[in-house]
Amino acid sequence: MGTMAADAAGGEALGETVRELREAYECGRTRSLAWRQAQLRGILRLLKEKEVEAFQALHKDLGKHHAEAYRDEIGLLIKSANGALQQLGKWMAPERVWVPLIAWPATAQVVPEPLGVVLIFSCWNVPLGLSLEPLIGALAAGNAVALKPSELSPCTARFLADNIGMYVDPSAVKVVQGGPDVGEHLMEHRWDKVLFTGSPRIARSVMAAASRHLTPVALELGGKCPCIFDAMPGARDLQVSVNRIIAGKWSSCAGQACIAIDYVLVEERFAPVLIKVLRSTLKRFFQEPEHMARIVNRRHFDRLSGLLRDRAVAPSILHGGSMDAKNLYIEPTILLNPPLDSEIMTEEIFGPLLPIITVKKIEDSIAFVNAKPKPLAIYAFTRDAALRRRIVDETSSGSVTFNDAVVQYAMDGLPFGGVGQSGFGQYHGRYSFEMFSHKKAVMKRGYLIELTLRYPPWDESKVTLMRYLYRFNYFAFVLSFLGLRR
Repeated sequence: MGTMAADAAGGEALGETVRELREAYECGRTRSLAWRQAQLRGILRLLKEKEVEAFQALHKDLGKHHAEAYRDEIGLLIKSANGALQQLGKWMAPERVWVPLIAWPATAQVVPEPLGVVLIFSCWNVPLGLSLEPLIGALAAGNAVALKPSELSPCTARFLADNIGMYVDPSAVKVVQGGPDVGEHLMEHRWDKVLFTGSPRIARSVMAAASRHLTPVALELGGKCPCIFDAMPGARDLQVSVNRIIAGKWSSCAGQACIAIDYVLVEERFAPVLIKVLRSTLKRFFQEPEHMARIVNRRHFDRLSGLLRDRAVAPSILHGGSMDAKNLYIEPTILLNPPLDSEIMTEEIFGPLLPIITVKKIEDSIAFVNAKPKPLAIYAFTRDAALRRRIVDETSSGSVTFNDAVVQYAMDGLPFGGVGQSGFGQYHGRYSFEMFSHKKAVMKRGYLIELTLRYPPWDESKVTLMRYLYRFNYFAFVLSFLGLRR
């Protein structure tokens, strides 16, 4: 069913999988509009017919409530697949481009073509969404695809392996299960593109392996995504902003998301007001523990608990901090001004801990953000147009979202991706199609006109004519050509 469970000893089997994918692509059937549409419809049927099983897998892996799973994964995938189906004909159409008059008669166009056989490494925190979202783009672009889900979300990986082949072309889409050794074996093969979502540490290994075959790579990483919180003029704006901060931090896989808010910057005078509303709203939103996802495994639980147990950090805890190792649960935690050189402020948190850092003036937050590596996202809550303009003009990040958080991920009209250490390459919507396509330049000329000035033997008159042509000064060119201008 298009599935291969593999381990370190499965190098030969992986090689066969890659050969089958290459054969499926090279036979040409993946290029047609009909084939691409059929795959997208298959993904939609999978999401409809196997929704309950998908909910169960996500709950077993991460403790996600089915409402969160639908909001962040299944619902978004349905939207993306439907959008691709509606727009695919337009995306595939050649794009006519301008040709200078001197080339007449001629036409030029940009023709999108599939890259070939691509490899997608997905991550454990949004294991269904980060597998199928890029798959939608890769299939829409006409590629054959190997999908390697994360071994840290084994139930979702098994769900994909058991079901993908029943809904899409099993010879052109294959799910490869396994741990890091399987990923290493996969990278020994030649691919036409690799998309990796995960940590910078593993991304470096992926890039190093890809360099052996000069394979192009797109990296979706993360970083410390800041939230700049300006003083709010009214109670309603404050409450709505806090609701959105909580959704962008704790309600997205318990903060285990690359675009989750990592820390908040706020003026000293306004910090007590913000903290008060945050605490009361957290109590209201998470009255039941099952309304927030759990930590993915014991290793990550220990890492996060270690951040809080740091002797320099522990005194800064204002709210939460309780931990349940048996159930891998950490209470939503707010910290005020932990040491800036502590690990919680130098490394991506990726969990339900939210440091609040105070500044004298909110404008100081720009320098604070710029002193750190470029993040995947910057969030800012403000009504100040001048501050918004400065944030856009003076900072660099994968995206900037004002007065909300995380929602930019759901906008197919916006590219999703990082810059610098937060990654490179962009996808979602048409950007996914373009990520997995090659824009081929195609030009056709006729034989009616032939200018010999492009050929030797050379003389200064030819150079003069070329000077006019490259400046598109056709009037001077004609005069010079006719000998009416020196």
